[in-house]
Amino acid sequence: MSPVPNNVADIAVVGLAVMGQNLILNMNDHGFVVCAFNRTVDKVDKFLENEAKGTNIVGAHSLEEMVASLKKPRRVMLMVQAGKAVDEFIHKLVDLLESGDIIIDGGNSEYRDTQRRCKLLNEKGMLFVGSGVSGGEEGARYGPSIMPGGSPGAWPHLKSIFLGISAKVDGEPCCDWVGQDGSGHFVKMVHNGIEYGDMQFEAYDIMHNSLDMTADEIGAVFDQWNKTELDSFLIEITANILKYKENGETLLYKIKDSAGQGFMLLSEAAKRFNWNLNYGGIALMWRGGCIIRSKFLGNIKQAFEKNPKIQNLLLDDFFKSEIEKCQNSWRQTVSQGVLLGVPMPCFSTALSFYDGYRSKTLPANLIQAQRDYFGSHTYELLGLEGFHHTNWTGRGGNVSSSTYNA
Repeated sequence: MSPVPNNVADIAVVGLAVMGQNLILNMNDHGFVVCAFNRTVDKVDKFLENEAKGTNIVGAHSLEEMVASLKKPRRVMLMVQAGKAVDEFIHKLVDLLESGDIIIDGGNSEYRDTQRRCKLLNEKGMLFVGSGVSGGEEGARYGPSIMPGGSPGAWPHLKSIFLGISAKVDGEPCCDWVGQDGSGHFVKMVHNGIEYGDMQFEAYDIMHNSLDMTADEIGAVFDQWNKTELDSFLIEITANILKYKENGETLLYKIKDSAGQGFMLLSEAAKRFNWNLNYGGIALMWRGGCIIRSKFLGNIKQAFEKNPKIQNLLLDDFFKSEIEKCQNSWRQTVSQGVLLGVPMPCFSTALSFYDGYRSKTLPANLIQAQRDYFGSHTYELLGLEGFHHTNWTGRGGNVSSSTYNA
């Protein structure tokens, strides 16, 4: 590979796993010159000789060569494993970059790490962005949803690239600036929670509230399930939680059924971290995979413009009215789908959330117990202040966790 000319690349991407490679190709397709770098440098050569052959992509054999190839302000996007690798590259790059240069972490970093890195880079006069990237391999190649947050001064220098490569709905990009420091990765975390949320507690709720089964009876059912193809850690500990008693009483029924969801969780995080979140932008950047029809997107943004602190769209006059008008037909549609064996995951899940939001109590107490069982994450008790932890197995200690480590 010939030496890379100085000041030719618009952005550098570090990390040539499938996401990194596809983002580079995506950027190239949209007219940006990208410098590719990988810790194992022979992977750079292979990439240029194969997937990137015939493109304007350039490669570097060292971080020094990569930095020299960049236009100012220099933009370096890390697509490496979250955790130690991100910190190692930041440590190396700060000695090579200058004030005003930008480092972007496009991996699935924990948002508190992003907060820490933002502070570190800010003290050195540099800008840091933690950006959630959703869409997998195909999304990275042809248009992901991108959720950037961090140093606000970085956005004007990243905007054309990120908007260019992001997914488009009706010609509008599924990308916008989220907010300060760790907010981009926090939004990505919420996105993942919505996407991958585990709903085993629904079965518990049906047995407990509809079939009037005791905790021991429900626990026995979970025990049986764990001996079948449903065998899983969550099934196992659920059975143990249901059978656990204190002073002869089932502890689960004393646990407060509280759990955060979607924009409500974002709202709580904004209060805690003093983030000025772009709620309307977040709603729009998710619309590529959202179940709400496109004609409502303007109303979503209007709802947040009208009341930036609204906890749920169901509290907005427009959406409240629309849901009330159509809920009977909605219920009949879902019911008929169930009777006919037609899978309706979007309609049925949305209806369950709607009913859950209106319900006085929910089975989220089981979720709190599960989290405390496997991670000592504590729970709240009805009528009592503060957080509590139980040594469910008798083998653990009484020290609770202050972070989520599941």
